[in-house]
Amino acid sequence: VQLQASGGGLAQPGGSQRLSCLASGTNIDDKPVMWYRQAPGKQREWIAKRQSNGFTDYTDAVKGRFAISRANARNTVYLQMNSLKVEDTAVYFCSLYYRGRDYWGQGTQVTVSS
Repeated sequence: VQLQASGGGLAQPGGSQRLSCLASGTNIDDKPVMWYRQAPGKQREWIAKRQSNGFTDYTDAVKGRFAISRANARNTVYLQMNSLKVEDTAVYFCSLYYRGRDYWGQGTQVTVSS
């Protein structure tokens, strides 16, 4: 199982970005998928998840601004990020739980700055 995250870059405060996480080696449609982030000098934190039944949940810091979705035909998970803030600057990671373990993508840098 491999996960490849992409879509990061520089964004302005109040702007939007969409991150993608392409999975290979397994189908994502029946597995929980999550997004995490790690800001400089801080621990990695969970920010969003989507269960196989479609249930989604978010940490309070991104609730109402971020949305996790899934395109089964593309075996891809997305994180739509709106109303970005400077404090959203971090490396973003996607993760998938399968057969008793977590699989991680390589991370993609998101920098929010004016």
